[in-house]
Amino acid sequence: MRENADVPKSVVARTFKVARASLYTTTDRQATKDKLLLAEILEVLAEFPSWGHRLIALFIGRHRHPVLRVMKKYGLSARRKRKHRKKAADTGNPPSGIPNRIGRRCDAWLPNLIWVGDFTEWKWHGIRIFLATVMDQCTRQIVGWAIGRHHTANLVLQALEDAKKRRSGITPHIFHSDQGTEYRSEAVREWLFNNDVLPSHSAKASPGDNPHKESFFGRFKSGIDFNNCSTYEDCLVLIHHGIFTYNTRRPHTALKMTPQRFYEARMRLIRENGLQNPRKHPRNSV
Repeated sequence: MRENADVPKSVVARTFKVARASLYTTTDRQATKDKLLLAEILEVLAEFPSWGHRLIALFIGRHRHPVLRVMKKYGLSARRKRKHRKKAADTGNPPSGIPNRIGRRCDAWLPNLIWVGDFTEWKWHGIRIFLATVMDQCTRQIVGWAIGRHHTANLVLQALEDAKKRRSGITPHIFHSDQGTEYRSEAVREWLFNNDVLPSHSAKASPGDNPHKESFFGRFKSGIDFNNCSTYEDCLVLIHHGIFTYNTRRPHTALKMTPQRFYEARMRLIRENGLQNPRKHPRNSV
């Protein structure tokens, strides 16, 4: 038997007219599959160390259960640094008087119907870096963003203008945000009025009224690591790259694809069914 130890199993299988797989024990076959899957998982984690098993499974086109099993088997887990966001205090300010027009369970089924905005921040060598973003609630894309050293209404306006430019002059029917002082400002209200956009505010101290953006920042920030940044400009590049990755490479667990692919699919659906874009803006069409 040892004389034939080096004979390929394919030759043995043809000689005895049996399936090649039958020459392996179940344990051997499973171990081989696990190692192949492990190699795929490690390749993803090398580039995206903060991704969990669901994202990895979507990215490599596998079911999440075997991915989770192999990650547990080899002691792999996502490297995440979760911190509670500290937002600018608006304690003592009266309610804005602007209602929540979208509710907690409202999901737009077409792009450009509802945009939602929010802030987050980092500290790098004592420098505070703020990011204002605008997300399309339908596609979960970050359609506009602005980065700065100060937490101001101007940063919100830059993000809104960026979103409008990226969507070829189209603005949403509703823009939803929390009741932060930037979103309550006259400048932001004026921009929304001039672009025929209805403002919508979460109730005070109710982050659950803006769940998509809260979820985005919780996961997005875990993938941003400034440890290798030697300059402020390096930090900016890292944030821009993170948004690009989120929009175009990172599968969204609710969409089962990237936000960019989902947007393209929805726009194709609109064209194929002869639907008009819901926000061909009357004042600002280009």
